[in-house]
Amino acid sequence: MPQPPKRLTPSNSALDLFGSEVRRYRVLANHSIKQLADKIPYSASFIGAVERAESHCERTFAEHCDTALDTKEALAHLHDGLFGDKKDGFPEWFRKWPTVEEEAGTLKVYEPTVVYGLLQKEEYASALLFDDREAIDARLARQAILARTDPRPPRVVYVLPEFVLWYNVGGAEVMRAQLQYLAEISTPRLSVQVIPNGVPHPGNEGAFVLATLRDGQEIALAETAARGIMMDTREDISRLKDRFDAICTQALPTSMSADLINRTIEEKWRT
Repeated sequence: MPQPPKRLTPSNSALDLFGSEVRRYRVLANHSIKQLADKIPYSASFIGAVERAESHCERTFAEHCDTALDTKEALAHLHDGLFGDKKDGFPEWFRKWPTVEEEAGTLKVYEPTVVYGLLQKEEYASALLFDDREAIDARLARQAILARTDPRPPRVVYVLPEFVLWYNVGGAEVMRAQLQYLAEISTPRLSVQVIPNGVPHPGNEGAFVLATLRDGQEIALAETAARGIMMDTREDISRLKDRFDAICTQALPTSMSADLINRTIEEKWRT
């Protein structure tokens, strides 16, 4: 016997209200979640997570639902009212980058201090952002690109030093959940590779991301102590590509990285 849908209280949060309205319009259209998924480029599991207020979504999700359910743009309008421009929760220098992520076919990421934003769990992000709800929601909303089906999610190659696994963000419970997520998330389109402590590598000059857009354009974001800098000149991109390749040569394969992450959970974050 199927479980009844999760009861939502729309007044609890913007996510609850949006999820309840997606469910309401779907039911009014006499569609199951699977039937809706067959009509839009999002999986049934993602639609269910949105309806249960367990996942943020892009505005394009609302637009696709509006078309499939004939809502006369009600969900897109509601999305605008509840979430506005999802980039508003970002610092000024970062506001263009989420659009780059959305248009990327490939993202190559090196982040030496904390888990990269696209892969942060909500509790981990909350600890880093000091419970700033607007900033947390903006960061989590970026992650919708990993769940889309059309276009395909970007191919993400994420490399991090082992230190990140030991850096306490939010306490043991938050760290366990975050590291378990990293250990389990690898797919053919998303890899997590760890550089063991003590292995020399040229990644000591800060975090950076290399994005290759679906049209072939290459853009990078390199972080400094004060701000991030977007760059697209051939010389800068070539230098960062060489550095990323050199870093990758010192990283463990994905399966061995997952083993190292799981060992760290046992050794450091079990209470």
